[in-house]
Amino acid sequence: MKFGKRLKQQVDDTLPDWRDKFLSYKDLKKLVRLTSNNVDVINNNAGADFVFLLNSEIDKFNSFFVEQEEDLVIRHRELRQRIERILESWDPHGNEMENHKQDIREIREDIVNLHGEMVLLLNYSNVNYTGLGKILKKYDKRTGGLLRLPFIQSILQQPFYKTDSLSKMIKDCEVSIDAIFPTPKQQFNNENKPNISVGSEGIFRNTVSALLSLEEIRRRSSTYSHFSLPPLNLPDSDLIHSFQLNSPIPIL
Repeated sequence: MKFGKRLKQQVDDTLPDWRDKFLSYKDLKKLVRLTSNNVDVINNNAGADFVFLLNSEIDKFNSFFVEQEEDLVIRHRELRQRIERILESWDPHGNEMENHKQDIREIREDIVNLHGEMVLLLNYSNVNYTGLGKILKKYDKRTGGLLRLPFIQSILQQPFYKTDSLSKMIKDCEVSIDAIFPTPKQQFNNENKPNISVGSEGIFRNTVSALLSLEEIRRRSSTYSHFSLPPLNLPDSDLIHSFQLNSPIPIL
């Protein structure tokens, strides 16, 4: 499957409000075709338009990524405080559980949705970086230009590419998931913790599956180079592995 179709699949599987924030791959491909035209005037104009659109796309990625990450930081901090309050009041004998059922139910929904949005944002960064690399490679191949290297070097310094803070939040969220949603083994060793089923598994399962799909694409790529992203470090939570079963997104 070509990258354009994979990108469309990723866009279709993301949140509706995010779909116009991804790379305008088709528009860039059209400009690449025009740029490779033998007519110098068209070639020059299309080349300038291509660079202009690339820069506009990078600005779009940065604005969206920073806005979403700031929102996730705030929500993550608030969720941690709520979880800490619940855990502090946890009675070893389970006598206080009735008083916290509604709180736990709400946290259950919020933590799964928050983690899902974090994974989606990480996927957003990865997919758009991969798309930029592929379209720049096409441009250089068609025109004999040398745009790819300087653009990639610039992209590596862009906010949307820097996902260390986001990855740390994802890992912290997974620790919270394991604390609030004990695995069967944990339940056996600690019978006083509640057995909670995850009701909002849709967004969670779809985003994890999207990353699994992207990881598979990279692993099978025959064009891996120093421009490529490193292999994904997917979460290792038991809860996450349970959602990988019967994935609604095919692994390519």
